[in-house]
Amino acid sequence: MRLCVLGLGYVGSVAAACLARGGHEVIGVDSDPGKVALVNAGRSPIIEKDLGPLIEAQQAAGRLSAAVELAPAASGADLYLVCVGTPSRGNGDIDLQYLHRVCEQIGLALRHHPGAPAVVIRSTVLPGTLREVVIPALEAASGKRAGEEFGVCVNPEFLREGTAVHDYDHPPKTVIGELNRSSGELLASLYAHLKAPLLRTDIDTAEMIKYADNAWHALKVGFANEIGNLCKGLQVDSHRVMDIFCQDTKLNLSPYYLKPGYAFGGSCLPKDLRALLYKAKTLDVPLPILSAILPSNELQIARALQAVIDTGARRIGMLGLSFKAGTDDLRESPVVELAERLIGKGFDLRIYDGNVNLARIRGANRDYILHRIPHLSRLMVAGVDEVLEHAEAIVIGNAAPEFRDVPRRLRERQSIVDLVRISDAPSVAGVYEGICW
Repeated sequence: MRLCVLGLGYVGSVAAACLARGGHEVIGVDSDPGKVALVNAGRSPIIEKDLGPLIEAQQAAGRLSAAVELAPAASGADLYLVCVGTPSRGNGDIDLQYLHRVCEQIGLALRHHPGAPAVVIRSTVLPGTLREVVIPALEAASGKRAGEEFGVCVNPEFLREGTAVHDYDHPPKTVIGELNRSSGELLASLYAHLKAPLLRTDIDTAEMIKYADNAWHALKVGFANEIGNLCKGLQVDSHRVMDIFCQDTKLNLSPYYLKPGYAFGGSCLPKDLRALLYKAKTLDVPLPILSAILPSNELQIARALQAVIDTGARRIGMLGLSFKAGTDDLRESPVVELAERLIGKGFDLRIYDGNVNLARIRGANRDYILHRIPHLSRLMVAGVDEVLEHAEAIVIGNAAPEFRDVPRRLRERQSIVDLVRISDAPSVAGVYEGICW
């Protein structure tokens, strides 16, 4: 099939490369000329495990290319996969301007399309968005009727940054929300080779699935952290407790996210929780448990700050800045939040993250970090050794493999505040402090 992927961020880049690998002709569209140039040069526009070689191979094979405008790219596409960002506004509602603009562009392309292609929304949107925003925009721009002259589907993604290619190939489930059955059949054919449950439903249910998943994942993180905080106060090993807890796979589901550690962050969980709470507020539906997740997460950041203050050190080294090892995504990273608070309190910071190259960061990711810490480049150093040379106390912010031997490299009167449990050692006051173990 001929496929058009709109948006070459984390979701779009992975989808475009994996679909091209499946033998489809794929063109990616993104308004960022830098991303387009990287894809056309056979390079990944993001840092993501296994993605670079995949893009290189598919571009060389002639199955993958990119453009900055939709019009020349859209001719004859069987499917349009929309993967543009849906960032959060200050009140928690999501900003749909990019989605609306892309739908208008697709609608103009559909106006002259001889067939009945399907428009597939991979972006995370609240229930009702397709009926209230997407379909009206497509119909107004195309002059055609959704469900009759073109199809519309919702196809939420379940990718984790750092393992996105693996997750694309081994999804927990494939969900297709379809306005009409023929477009659902067309989309389902893309995933026929995957060994995962295929669940076809209505578009409103499919819109809601990703929010339910992410709210549950965020709740699991907060639950494990609160159990860990209590266990620490009782001098009980929280990881042993949760290891036993997770043996119950019939009632307690899976162990993922259920290890006590630092606050959650990234571009999905906080944004999706706020959007869900905002939507509930507009409907006057109280959600007391979900409303408590973000305040609980905020307390974990405050707890980390206090742990650093309690070391008595003024020169602080931070190892890891992105919200998760193996990615350069700084958006709503709780480590960035901690760094910002430490700077505000006058601590002398040096930061190292091997995946964070400010010159390569683009789009919303770049805007976010430059807004939060505009002088970040002056704080970044080239390696672990420089951090250890500078710091009286070292904060381990993510679980990058290169940080594993840091506890064994401490000098006299140096200490560690570990946010991710880089080693199995228990907390030792003044030497190694685990945030909730």
